[in-house]
Amino acid sequence: MNPIWNDKIRQLAANEGFNACHFAIADTIDPDDKLGQWLHAGYHADMDWMETTKSIRQDPKLKLPEAQSVVVLALNYYAEDPERPQKSGIIARYARGKDYHKVIKKKLIRIAREMDAMHDQAKSYVAVDSGPVMERSWAERSGLGWIGKNSLVLRQDLGSWFFLGVILTTLKLQPDSPVANHCGTCRACIEACPTDAFVADGVLDANKCISYQTIENRNSVPDTVANNMGDWLFGCDICQEVCPWNRFAKTTEEKALLPRPGLAFPIPDEMLEQDEAAFNQQFAGTPVRRTRHAGMQRNARIALKNQQKD
Repeated sequence: MNPIWNDKIRQLAANEGFNACHFAIADTIDPDDKLGQWLHAGYHADMDWMETTKSIRQDPKLKLPEAQSVVVLALNYYAEDPERPQKSGIIARYARGKDYHKVIKKKLIRIAREMDAMHDQAKSYVAVDSGPVMERSWAERSGLGWIGKNSLVLRQDLGSWFFLGVILTTLKLQPDSPVANHCGTCRACIEACPTDAFVADGVLDANKCISYQTIENRNSVPDTVANNMGDWLFGCDICQEVCPWNRFAKTTEEKALLPRPGLAFPIPDEMLEQDEAAFNQQFAGTPVRRTRHAGMQRNARIALKNQQKD
């Protein structure tokens, strides 16, 4: 174990613009099988890949057999809302700029290369949230933050408006200690959710989640969710907007993550007039492409219907 490596990695992370960098020992991350219980309850909806990668998510050594440590990094993406036009829909904050997977993965790869050069035969594996890694659990284990009642990782200095990146490494690094949970008796996020998606503190039922329904679900949205989706076209920020810790949010310094002009609040009527080529052009290089043209059309129809009710 070489504490100098920790210092070097923290400096590499700072050079890449990350706002926090913490370390944990690469042992099993879910000894109580909370992921298994969540899957068994069906809270993952039709995200079957969560089930097929369950074991790998719980044991980092199944992904990198000689893994000794986990590096967890946070990158702030917060930016203030631009002026919102009347009768507009809403895109979640994280999806208003360049696709964060590409932004963060490039940074992680550069850090990992430097880490691999620190010791003969050192190896690493990098992951954003698309990889089979329980990044929120590692963030909690490493002391980067705590998991809030909205199931997101929180920090006292950043709130919850940040992305997580993870590097598994064969380097033996000095681990950090977990931090206390500072949610206290606050239930603002749970009480604000319009679809009652939180079945318990920190436990989200994706079937009821606006974010899941507007992005991952390729089928029709259940009326119980659609009728309470409001103006959300892609994702949902409600449980973050009401969180008291997010009063400390600062605008990101990562320019690629700043909102593109006109992307935050599309007009549902205009979205319904878009053909697939126009949709792909407007949202090129952003996470919004994930929902595809058909999904955005569906979401726009729901938003328009909800607006007509008001």
